[in-house]
Amino acid sequence: MLVGFLVLLLCQLLGELIVIFTGWPVPGPVLGMILLIALLLILKNTPESVRQVAEGLLKYLSFLYVPAGVGLMVQYKLLETYWFALTISLLVSTFLAMSITAIIFKLGARLSRKSKEES
Repeated sequence: MLVGFLVLLLCQLLGELIVIFTGWPVPGPVLGMILLIALLLILKNTPESVRQVAEGLLKYLSFLYVPAGVGLMVQYKLLETYWFALTISLLVSTFLAMSITAIIFKLGARLSRKSKEES
C-alpha cells in the first residue's frame, strides 16, 4: 500500500514541477492526475497497490468537501457580489461536461459495436 501512495504522490509532485517550470495555468494535482492516467494507460493495468490506495481514498472523499464548504462560508461576501456570474458559469460548465461525456460515451459504444461486428 505504501507503494501505491508513493505512485500517487510522485504523479502529483511531477504535475506540480511541470506547472512551476512551465507556468501553465493548470493546478499541479490536475496535471498529476493526467500523468497518472497516462501511466495507467501505458501499463494497461492498474497495479494492486495503487487500486487499494485509490479505493481507500474514495471512501473518505466526502470529507474533502468540508474545507470547501467552510471556504464558501468564509467568502460569503464575494459570493453575494458575483452570484450571477458564478451561477451562469456553473450551469454552462455542467452542461458542457455532461454533453461531452455523452458524446464520448456514444463514440465509445459505437466503436465497441464495430469491433464486435468485425470479430
